[in-house]
Amino acid sequence: MTNVLFTNVRIIDGSGAPPFAGEVLVQGNRILRVGRGTRAIPAVGATVIDGAGATLMPGMCEAHTHFSWNDSATLDGIQRMPLEEHVLWSADVARRYLQAGFTSCVGAACAKPRLDVVTRNAINEGLIPGPRYIAASQEITVAGALGDETLPHLPFPEFSFGVVVSGPEEMRRAVRMFLKYGVDTIKLNLSGDNFVPGAPAETTWMSDEEVAIAVKEAKMRGKRVSAHARSCESIKQAVRHGVEIIYHASFTDEEALDLLESRKDRVFVAPGIGILVAMLEHAAPFGITRQKAIDMGYEIELAAAAESLKKMHKRGIRVLPGGDYGFAFTPHCENARDLEYFVKYLGFTPMEALLSATQLGAGIMMKEGELGQVKDGYLADLLLVDGDPLSNLAILREPRRMLAVMKDGVFYKKPEIAAQRTRWSQSVA
Repeated sequence: MTNVLFTNVRIIDGSGAPPFAGEVLVQGNRILRVGRGTRAIPAVGATVIDGAGATLMPGMCEAHTHFSWNDSATLDGIQRMPLEEHVLWSADVARRYLQAGFTSCVGAACAKPRLDVVTRNAINEGLIPGPRYIAASQEITVAGALGDETLPHLPFPEFSFGVVVSGPEEMRRAVRMFLKYGVDTIKLNLSGDNFVPGAPAETTWMSDEEVAIAVKEAKMRGKRVSAHARSCESIKQAVRHGVEIIYHASFTDEEALDLLESRKDRVFVAPGIGILVAMLEHAAPFGITRQKAIDMGYEIELAAAAESLKKMHKRGIRVLPGGDYGFAFTPHCENARDLEYFVKYLGFTPMEALLSATQLGAGIMMKEGELGQVKDGYLADLLLVDGDPLSNLAILREPRRMLAVMKDGVFYKKPEIAAQRTRWSQSVA
């Protein structure tokens, strides 16, 4: 097995402890040893990466990923890309996320039935570079809600944005179809969205019977369910029925917060603050002025989401960054911006924001105890960053600051630091 020794680095280990100067020895795909100070770890035949004081930290997790979103400004635009080009697009986006420091990603819905599954399989088989990936279904919805896009100009009717169902049996059929395709997660659209005329964020669309059968079918096969749930009632509905991953969670009351807290060891929340800010601040070049975004309800939702998520954070509910990057106004690989928004809007400290993307990522990836920290025996998903993210989280979205990216002990962005050498020393004790 190949040994790699990172030396002369400042380590943020993902435990919440203060950073420290030290060394990290990687053997194969795992961290063999973490040492404090320099020359702390002897090694035989190790390739030594002299970090020159750079920060070594765990790889980040993006908890609400849409590899197949193609930087369109509309839902219709996402679907216009032909299937063959869409496969290549998704593969390239996966590569870009990995090089941007996201070594784990949770799929939150794909644009066409098998795009996520094909991308995940190609990553796992070594055909394309990409993060550890949890593949999602298309969005399952009901008539009139988010995802009900009738696009007759498309060559195949199943290439509509979402799969529209009516009633428990149609839900069962849709869920079983996606499970047959091999998804890891079934995605349900429980609430509306201000992006959709006639179905704003505070509305709730899916029946309890439909949600219940979806969860039952998924869990019968050991799979998870995620939900688009902006409205207060949809959040309660998701928790009551055992949905594990809740996206957005903007509008809450005490009952909703109590329910979330009662399931905090099983539920993850990924709010997607980035798209709310983007609609208000960055969408004007694409036809959505700030006033239009306000009229659509985004200012109200951002204020409600900030208040809700502050309360969740105080209650110990696991809140992770990620959400809806891949639109024209939320371009792919700007995702680390959410960490800054967690500090600005949700009251997180910079360290808490980092932990939400690293330590908490291990749980949502179902790899607690072996991912998300720089720790002896853990999987070697590591970032070497030029600068101190705790002083300036913005450096995590600057490509030139990402000096090296390692996933599973393999460099996917190789360090260009000149002081690399092979150290021949005594064997590891």
